[in-house]
Amino acid sequence: MRELSVLEVSRLADVSVRTLHHYDRIGLLKPAKRSDSGYRYYGEDELFRLQQILFFRELDLSLADIQLWLDAPRYDRKNALLFHREQLQQRRKRLDNLLITVDETLHQLQKEASMDNYEMLYKGFSKDKVAAMEAEVTEKYGQNALQLSKDTINSLPKAKLEAIQAELNQLNVQLSQSMHLFVDDPRVQALVEEHRELSSAFYPATLEVYAAWGKMYVEDKRFTATYDKVKPGLADFLSRAIAHYCQKEEV
Repeated sequence: MRELSVLEVSRLADVSVRTLHHYDRIGLLKPAKRSDSGYRYYGEDELFRLQQILFFRELDLSLADIQLWLDAPRYDRKNALLFHREQLQQRRKRLDNLLITVDETLHQLQKEASMDNYEMLYKGFSKDKVAAMEAEVTEKYGQNALQLSKDTINSLPKAKLEAIQAELNQLNVQLSQSMHLFVDDPRVQALVEEHRELSSAFYPATLEVYAAWGKMYVEDKRFTATYDKVKPGLADFLSRAIAHYCQKEEV
């Protein structure tokens, strides 16, 4: 290979020119040669040595200790790489465990910070209306279903819940813009599929449950009014589109 300038090595190895100059001054990494004007040039051996230096730096060894390693009479590049590999694997394992701990802690903090998500979802409804809706859910699906829904919603960070609601609002607009199509049109069914996936964030939308939701959009005036506020007739259109979707998925 051709010899590389100090600037080329700096870019290749992502180390500063100043660092390479420092390594040269302390004898840790000498260039292969210098030009008449004093410019440093590095060959293959120097690049491999720099790689070893960077690996050792990842293991937090001092430059003096690294130089002792590399200049030792019994130093072997292959054995050094095997050593680096083993050490890096151990470090990765430690980091993976730390990431698990961080994620578990964040999940707990988010859960604690999100205990009012369920109430936020029904902001604007009176307590009597919320109680009535909860009674209907309990009557149709049981108390466990209501609790599962609450737990699922409360487990979401507020930002995530708000993002899902924003996506559903945008999806309702897209559905309203598709009302000139037949409900079995692939474009409509793709929107319904997305609607089901987003709705599953609040409660597992099995086909049975999702079909029941579709009927509820036209049988319950509260939900009909919510969808028809986007565009008159949207509740009926979505209900029929969901019915077709569920029938198709059952086949």
